[in-house]
Amino acid sequence: MQQNESAKPLPFNDPAHWDKMVATYEAQSQPFTTLFADAAIATLPIGPSSRVLDVATGTGAAALAAARTGADVTAIDFSAGMVARVGAHGLPNIEARQMDGQALDLPDAAFDATVSVFGVMLFPDWRAGMRELARVTRPGGSAAIAVWKSADGAALHLLLAQVIRRLYPDNVTPMPCTGLAELADPGRLAAAVVAAGFSDPVVIEVTHDFKLNVANPADIDKLFAFMPHWSGLDADQSTAVARAFRSEIEQRRVGDVFSIPSTALIATALRR
Repeated sequence: MQQNESAKPLPFNDPAHWDKMVATYEAQSQPFTTLFADAAIATLPIGPSSRVLDVATGTGAAALAAARTGADVTAIDFSAGMVARVGAHGLPNIEARQMDGQALDLPDAAFDATVSVFGVMLFPDWRAGMRELARVTRPGGSAAIAVWKSADGAALHLLLAQVIRRLYPDNVTPMPCTGLAELADPGRLAAAVVAAGFSDPVVIEVTHDFKLNVANPADIDKLFAFMPHWSGLDADQSTAVARAFRSEIEQRRVGDVFSIPSTALIATALRR
């Protein structure tokens, strides 16, 4: 999660946006992303003697999972609010630091393992982010990089794109992060990992349901403004899409829960 190159940063690339979202993200997204973070950390051969870097840590799902193995973890994010939240856990084996993942202020070969769960894919220069992961991983060390399998992302972003594509096939606004589309394919993801300086990539798929609480319909309406796909619609289209979105929820909800299956690709590799 890094600064966008445009004059007016989009929400994904604006640290101030994430600073404001800490509590909401931790409550609504972390229970979901933790499922994938746990899967990514499980692929790494780490333990009490390991040095691990978590890039774009957010509220710390992967960092906390790595810390549970006994590893010494450095967790970085460009959002000061996210960094403060991770630091607030007070764990002696997690150091949280504010830093740009595209230009890490860290020495070469400093870590036994590096990980980024839905982070590097959002960088304006995601290739630089991957190269930095490789640079700070020691030779023979390992990395785990998780991305979404869909260029539309996951959870609500994915569902909204599906609804818009069904109603207005030519009006789906591309996500503002090019890494989402570039890396949403096992072959391209493996090639990108090798190009960054790793070898022997293995890519697995992991699917979990995002569980949305739909008890209060007004809360759903508030979410639209945060979705890039929404910005490409005019007033009439927005009304139609919102209606179809709510209809989808009503048809498939189970009580107050609406589940959205979402699939991640997790690439693991060794540092050359």
